[in-house]
Amino acid sequence: MCLGIPMRVLETDGFTARCAGRGEERRVNVMLIDEVPEGGWVLVHLGRAVRALEAEEVEPLNRALDAILLAAQGENVDHLFTDLIEKASA
Repeated sequence: MCLGIPMRVLETDGFTARCAGRGEERRVNVMLIDEVPEGGWVLVHLGRAVRALEAEEVEPLNRALDAILLAAQGENVDHLFTDLIEKASA
């Protein structure tokens, strides 16, 4: 399984960008995507930004990543998906 991490662009030179997300900061290659302004969001996989993200995509992606970590520890993840549970029961 391949996972991408949502990260906010802190600064960019057009070839790489210093990004922060999920408690870490790193420099990533941004040559595969159109230019993303500082403050914008990108999906990072293996040190490369693979696509720009809309701001409203970030929270659901982070909840899904949190769920993977909790599920691997045998923890309940329902609280991370209350919006989906509410829709299913409606």
